[in-house]
Amino acid sequence: MNGNSDTMSADTARADSIIHNAVILDDDPRRFTAELADDWLAEAGGVVIARGRGAGWQGLTTSAKARIIDAGGAYLAPAYVDIHCHGAGGSSAEDGEAGLAEALAVHRSHGTRALALSYVSDTIDGLCTSLTTGARLTRDHSAVLGLHAEGPFLSPDFKGAHAPEVLTAPTPEAVDSILAAADGRLAQITIAPELPGALDAIERFTSAGVSVAVGHTAAGYEEAVRAFDAGASILTHTFNAMPGIHHRAPGPILAAVDAGHVTLELIDDGVHVAAPAARMLATLVPDRIALITDAMAATGMADGRYMLGSLPVQVEETVARLLNEDGSTGSIAGSTLTMDDAVMRAVTEVGMSPLEAVRAASLVPLRALGLVAAEEHRLLRAGAPADYLLLGEDMSIRDRD
Repeated sequence: MNGNSDTMSADTARADSIIHNAVILDDDPRRFTAELADDWLAEAGGVVIARGRGAGWQGLTTSAKARIIDAGGAYLAPAYVDIHCHGAGGSSAEDGEAGLAEALAVHRSHGTRALALSYVSDTIDGLCTSLTTGARLTRDHSAVLGLHAEGPFLSPDFKGAHAPEVLTAPTPEAVDSILAAADGRLAQITIAPELPGALDAIERFTSAGVSVAVGHTAAGYEEAVRAFDAGASILTHTFNAMPGIHHRAPGPILAAVDAGHVTLELIDDGVHVAAPAARMLATLVPDRIALITDAMAATGMADGRYMLGSLPVQVEETVARLLNEDGSTGSIAGSTLTMDDAVMRAVTEVGMSPLEAVRAASLVPLRALGLVAAEEHRLLRAGAPADYLLLGEDMSIRDRD
């Protein structure tokens, strides 16, 4: 966001709406400035046709029913993207068509315009059935970026909320079956790199255009480095379901920090990761954190009993935990987090700037899945969808397009 305008060709359509007196949180951090709420954006037919700074919007040609919106100094941000989301509104990705619209609507109401549907561990046959259904349902659904298989190639020692009986090592046959079932819609898969055959599987998935994440792993630093060298490029929900950082055993987290191409997921709900640890991460890897929700079916719903895959979950005071046979609760089982809360916490508790937090919830996740080039810094550029949020000073959503 600099003084130069970003405009389509001279025969640009008449503007349907113009929003001005805003601070646009969508630009290269090296040239961003928020000293004045002097930014504007114009759209026509749901597409950005121009944006700039100053009074240039006043000379645009408008349609007969154009809306001129004074943002009153608010932040204007691209709508959010969530690359790790299991469900909402009482439904999970595994439910297929049933509940998909409601789950997407819940997240949309909290600022998320697109997400990856995440599946918990299952047998290879069960996962392939889910992926085949998911690929069919979402191929032409713009709100779904693709599918994410969180397992079953995970460590039994760091299984979290995954059924231990289905966890397995990746064989070439299993990898081929998953890729075939997803039919080009697999965006991400989480793998524990210490498992037999894992490095070969990472290379196979990445060569097929799938972003591979290291997660639910017992791997040490060196094993994680080998995985990242083999092509893995994401760390699944950093700090959770993996060894922590020790001064003589730095583990997978610092391996991801050292690998400059790796995006580190963060569940910023105040439960999964304490604020001091999140602040440390934000300092170590600026512009490489992807805020995620890891949201499960209870998101947007009341406390109570739910399912995560085949496992029962009890949600109390919005925190989801596995329900044991004796009625006690165990491991954290996903979350009920929404992206608007994650962004607000990123600013108020983690100390990210508004621009950093918004990029972590929009641009960085898209980069992690290879959907935005590394040199691209604007999502609300001329010719792109005009899918934006108006945010208050506390980063809460005031309005959305």
